[in-house]
Amino acid sequence: MASSATTSDAAPAAPNNAGDAAGGPAADGDGWPSDLAGLRAELDKIDDGIHNLLMRRADLVGFLANSRFKTPGVALRPGREADIIRRLVARHHGQLPPAGVARIWRELLSATTGMQSPQTVSVCEPNAGSGYVQIAREHFGALTPMRTHSTPGQALADVKSGAASVAVLPLPSETEPPGAAWWTALFFRDTPRLHVIARLPFWAPRPEGAPAVPAMVIAAFPADPSQSDRTLLGLEVPLDGSRARLAAAIAAAGLSAGTTILRRDPGMEAARALVEVAGMVAEDDPRLDAVGGALRRPMVLGAYAVPIGAAPSPSETGGR
Repeated sequence: MASSATTSDAAPAAPNNAGDAAGGPAADGDGWPSDLAGLRAELDKIDDGIHNLLMRRADLVGFLANSRFKTPGVALRPGREADIIRRLVARHHGQLPPAGVARIWRELLSATTGMQSPQTVSVCEPNAGSGYVQIAREHFGALTPMRTHSTPGQALADVKSGAASVAVLPLPSETEPPGAAWWTALFFRDTPRLHVIARLPFWAPRPEGAPAVPAMVIAAFPADPSQSDRTLLGLEVPLDGSRARLAAAIAAAGLSAGTTILRRDPGMEAARALVEVAGMVAEDDPRLDAVGGALRRPMVLGAYAVPIGAAPSPSETGGR
């Protein structure tokens, strides 16, 4: 483990116009050295300071991982990571693009998560070049091991067996064939039980060439809360049920429905609905008992931190 940065290793102070007291090159009007060698030396000093802080941060992560504060299970905490990146992007200013800050910290967070427990990502890439491997790489880091499959079921099987920590799957769509509707498998309380824990991509707007395909992340543990979340509810309703009646029943229970997918697959005795609601809703939330018109109590299929730049859903701050 790398040693922590000492006081003498701290990041250099901002330059001034007084020149180098030790006889170095004089600074120009912007406070930087006026020659190329001096400018490169200043960049090297800054890089060393950043590197020292990275090593110190890794030391702190290692300490927490072995302390009484460690949370049992997988080290991945997508809600906490979302809050870190939101906070940094919100305070950011200057010429470095905010998207660059998000990308840098995604690599950093992925690396420090991997320090605490091995991470493998299983990706459903239905067609070559469809973008899901790219979006997974962007979020989970360039060095994280990845397994690629052509169907959602194969990727979910990796998570169930422990061959992968998480699965990255296409965003649910009402027009997808029954075999691609992976979210319906989350209705079964298998062991281990699977949950949606994140939505990708996490930041927008997306520059040209950046992966933009929407995806969900699934794991064998529930999502942790962030400062702004959405929950996915699974419901079984009569085959003649409608979105309007479903939305009214959810609103009457004190929840705010957003995107809704309603499937009436052949051979099924009931329709299945996937409803996005504002806020982090727990399994024991009494409002779920108050949802009328469903054939059984709604299930929490997962939750995710609202991505930066995402369009707000109704009553985004409600339901917490």
